Amino acid sequence: MAGTGGGRPSVFPTLLYADAKAAVRQLTEAFGFTELSVYEGEDGTVMHAELAQGNGAVMLGSRGRGGVFDTAMKDAGPAGVYIVVDDVDAHHRRAVERGAEILMPPTDQDHDSRDYLARDLEGNVWGFGTYAPGVGT
Repeated sequence: MAGTGGGRPSVFPTLLYADAKAAVRQLTEAFGFTELSVYEGEDGTVMHAELAQGNGAVMLGSRGRGGVFDTAMKDAGPAGVYIVVDDVDAHHRRAVERGAEILMPPTDQDHDSRDYLARDLEGNVWGFGTYAPGVGT
């Protein structure tokens, strides 16, 4: 299986939003992502953005901007993305303080993880927890 060198992630969830600027704000302010890059079109539409969390990242953009990916995603439903965090309770507090919709509070799981679930402004479900699959170990 091909991968990337230097410990860089090789899987990047990619989401499209009706209001990608609001998505970038929520993901950085409520969920603690770091903005790596945001590329806007002449009209201010987010064409492509990259946000990091830990050693992973997500890519996102605006719906309706055209192109093959936008067309393929036209009727796609919300996505679910899981992000590993060190302190689930502190992360949850931050999300609550910034008005995120919480679907499940921090909960200890049977598989030795502590997780919580939240929904973003456009219906995508974000899981944050301590479970880190042993891929590539």
